[in-house]
Amino acid sequence: MQKRKLGRAGPEVSAIGFGCMGLNHHRGPALRNDDAIALLRAAFDRGITFFDTAEIYGPFTNEAIVGDGLAPIRDDVVIATKFGFRDGRPNSGLDSRPESIRRMVDASLLRLKTDRIDVLYQHRIDPEVPMADVAGTVRDLIGEGKVMHFGLSEADNQSIRLAHAVQPVVALQSEYSLWWRQPEETVLSTVDELGIGFVSYSPLGRGFLSGTMGENTSFEADNDQRKTNPYLAPENRAANRPIIDAIQSVAKKKNATAAQIAIAWLLARRPWIVPIPGTTKIHRLDENIDAESVEFSTEEMDAIDAEFAKITPHGDRYATAP
Repeated sequence: MQKRKLGRAGPEVSAIGFGCMGLNHHRGPALRNDDAIALLRAAFDRGITFFDTAEIYGPFTNEAIVGDGLAPIRDDVVIATKFGFRDGRPNSGLDSRPESIRRMVDASLLRLKTDRIDVLYQHRIDPEVPMADVAGTVRDLIGEGKVMHFGLSEADNQSIRLAHAVQPVVALQSEYSLWWRQPEETVLSTVDELGIGFVSYSPLGRGFLSGTMGENTSFEADNDQRKTNPYLAPENRAANRPIIDAIQSVAKKKNATAAQIAIAWLLARRPWIVPIPGTTKIHRLDENIDAESVEFSTEEMDAIDAEFAKITPHGDRYATAP
């Protein structure tokens, strides 16, 4: 697989990463640990070297699975994790106090079975803690060798600039897809200016952009976050059908799947964008990876933009603040 660099000073990673959250968190029944580990190693065998987790996934157990899965190949992969919620639980509120960051990093290192975190993200901006304190703490952890690089998730332009002035930010992770294009209006120009990479989570719109969800698709598991996601409500799945029709029209012309078009489109947007689709299935892993072979000309990208300019997406990303 081709490689991309996260920011001017960041690590080199596979052009497509792996979002590990769904292995056991927010996406229905968890995989058995052995199966999850096998999937992680299969991803590596296929060229993926960038793996994304967080303490809140599980909580805590996702990091442990990633640690077990990647331990034999630790020096050949880039592991990213995140801090920022009190006690690792979103419902407890935000917490990016320096002492909490340090406590989280030490715990994550143990779960990940490693001596360093390659990319450490602040999961969400904490308005109660000055960004200088957050970035300064990460800077100190980098100096101690516990962390290699600093990242932000879902951060606004001001927070990005404040953080970058204290400790260079190598990556901004935010949702970005053919369904959700707000970063184009807000942060993409800033990260471009500052030389920061962009990691796109939910590049398939939580599976919707794969074209496999219909109005009557149900999410049975209690822990499947998609059950309460506004834009995946049945009425919005129906209203957003033009998005799928547009993607499938392109897929037919390119002899690809809808999922591959959605991922390939992100790769074509900027050379410093790295999508991190997740999956629990080997055949979907292979499908996602094969998106790398789909290429678009400038004219094709312009045509996609023109077609999507006619479409109004329906539904909010989250019912409440994530």
